[in-house]
Amino acid sequence: MRAIEIYWYGGLAASTLSQSPSCISKVHQRCLRFNRTKIKAVASSERSREAVAHEEEEACVKFAFVSSVFLPDGTPDVQLRKACGGQKLRDIMLDANVELYGPYARPLLNCGGGGTCATCLVEVVEGKELLNPRTDKENENLQRHPKNWRLACQAIVGKPDSRGMMTIQQLPEWKAHEWNYRGLPPNEEEEEEEASISSSSA
Repeated sequence: MRAIEIYWYGGLAASTLSQSPSCISKVHQRCLRFNRTKIKAVASSERSREAVAHEEEEACVKFAFVSSVFLPDGTPDVQLRKACGGQKLRDIMLDANVELYGPYARPLLNCGGGGTCATCLVEVVEGKELLNPRTDKENENLQRHPKNWRLACQAIVGKPDSRGMMTIQQLPEWKAHEWNYRGLPPNEEEEEEEASISSSSA
């Protein structure tokens, strides 16, 4: 089996809007028709609406769903999605068109989310703290599986206001690789290895 490593990077994007002097003068002339209190009320209400909209956009959980097979070039097939918390992982994956059941996708081959067939297995590589504890059905059906394996129909992802990131391995019983998650960029790992080798030789 091949080892797979995934590294996360974050970025911020900002945009600015500029107005021409003629446009500003027109806006200034229009503002002369109103008193200051009304202008301040409109500005504050607009800022509050923008703040509320910004908070609503941030209230989501991001997912990286990793396929059980590699792409033709040997790289992992990773699908990035995001969804509001408080939902079952099964519903999130099906709504996002992410493969969950594999060969058991037909209606008669799975229980449809009842937690009895154990065909919606997933491996939680990162973000297990966002999930609820294992249910009794999971403890019964997953006795011989690793602790980070869950039934998607029983795993609830946080709450509606939850934020975070999760890495989910699809169809873990069919995967053609093993996880080697360190969370360090390749350059830092190489530097650490070189430093350890040089220190041991000295």
